[in-house]
Amino acid sequence: MITAIKIRSFCSLCLFILAHLLFSCRVHAQPGLPPRTVTVNATQALHFGSFCLQNAGSSGGTVTVDWQGSRTSTGEVTLLATAPLHQAAIFEVNLCQGRNVIITYSATITLNGSNGGSLLLNIGPSEKGVSGTSFQVNTDCSFITQLRVGGTLTVGNNASNPGGTYTGSFSITFNQQ
Repeated sequence: MITAIKIRSFCSLCLFILAHLLFSCRVHAQPGLPPRTVTVNATQALHFGSFCLQNAGSSGGTVTVDWQGSRTSTGEVTLLATAPLHQAAIFEVNLCQGRNVIITYSATITLNGSNGGSLLLNIGPSEKGVSGTSFQVNTDCSFITQLRVGGTLTVGNNASNPGGTYTGSFSITFNQQ
């Protein structure tokens, strides 16, 4: 009788352990979602390089630096190959892959001259398009997507735009969807 009880207890214990192993399940939490914040760093300023008007009576023209960094002029503006050199603006965007970003910026700003005068700067387009354009970030969370931006300066005559350095700033808003 004692032996039969021990065998039944042992069998019950084995069945309990076996049932526990068969019917137990492990619960795993889902991995955390990647960060949703967009980080942007301006790493290179938009610069139009050196240029001048063809002569004192010139009526002006434009200087354009496109998002690829190429520079052209119209009217009576002569481009000079001296420092400082021209370059597109570069912004580095860090956001996880598959997220959309909408860029917005003012169409125009005014640059003020060191010797008086002002220039009108038409911003854009960027390599992703004009203001209001949406683009998808195409890298994972640890890589950076670059956004290049160009612009066009409207240059007047020598009286309205005397020689000197013209400076100003513009901002671009990056909204993620």
